[in-house]
Amino acid sequence: MASVVFDIETVGIEWEQLDDAQKTYLSKNARTDEDRQKLPETLSLWPLTGRIVVLAMVNPDSGRGRVWYEKTDGRVEETSADGLFTFVGDTEPVFLAEFWKAIARFHRFVTFNGRSFDGPFLMLRSAALGIPVTKNLVGYRYSIRPHTDLLDVISFFGAARKWNLDFTCKAFGIESPKEHGMDGYSVGPYYRAGRLREIALYCRRDVEATARLFRKLEKTLLPVFRDGRL
Repeated sequence: MASVVFDIETVGIEWEQLDDAQKTYLSKNARTDEDRQKLPETLSLWPLTGRIVVLAMVNPDSGRGRVWYEKTDGRVEETSADGLFTFVGDTEPVFLAEFWKAIARFHRFVTFNGRSFDGPFLMLRSAALGIPVTKNLVGYRYSIRPHTDLLDVISFFGAARKWNLDFTCKAFGIESPKEHGMDGYSVGPYYRAGRLREIALYCRRDVEATARLFRKLEKTLLPVFRDGRL
């Protein structure tokens, strides 16, 4: 079964770009002034208030992958120093269309928290941009096929505690993608500082760490999830 691991990094639109009705809608559950002040920082979490600035995928069998990142002044492609990854800079609509074309040939999608975040974000963001979606990246909630969300696996679909990727990698003897001084909370500040290259490298580390975790679970825990379910 051809498998692929994917991950995205997102940023939110500016709060000022929203009209009054949208601001009111997003603020209705904010109970304190502090909650309301934090709302602009949460816009990267939703596909209707954010966009994808980096998208990475890797084949866990070959270790080869591709990272797309936002570039609005002309396309650029380059190969990583180790020859395993191609880095592509282009506009979000262009690289999303390329992603859907690339993922169409895979039968299994592997993520970490991708059922709740990456999959829905990719599908809805693409639809909003008028880009055809070629695969359902979410699927049946309590199945590991075709989408194997490793967070679902290690939490037994929410029956046990949820661990983040950093903690899980360390527990399984895998180098955490966050050991180079960057994490998901850094994406917004890095983006505003023009440090997209570092975000792209971080996203590569994310998919590679997820692929290594998948390989360990594939031989130990995943076999008991028969018929795609517990």
